[in-house]
Amino acid sequence: MSFESDLSKGIFSIPECRSCNKIIWPPSEFCNQCFGIVNLKKGEFEGKIVEFSRQNNEYFCLVEFEKNIRVLAKILKIPEIGQKVKISKCGISNGSYFFHVS
Repeated sequence: MSFESDLSKGIFSIPECRSCNKIIWPPSEFCNQCFGIVNLKKGEFEGKIVEFSRQNNEYFCLVEFEKNIRVLAKILKIPEIGQKVKISKCGISNGSYFFHVS
């Protein structure tokens, strides 16, 4: 399984090296520190909003997971910096990743 194949099924996973336990971002099959093989951790990961903006009554936020993964996500409610969120929906659309948080 790869990060993209999980994401295309609506599953957010975090790539972590089997050897040195480093979180690998952007996702890769091999660790960029020790060249070990990367596993995908699955679960409901909690992140925090680092910043946000609004466009046409829609809110978008930069969310940080595991202190080194940052994704741009859509959020339905008015966000607050530092707010804890989880990914509620994710996938790949027209070749681009998308994330929704709540």
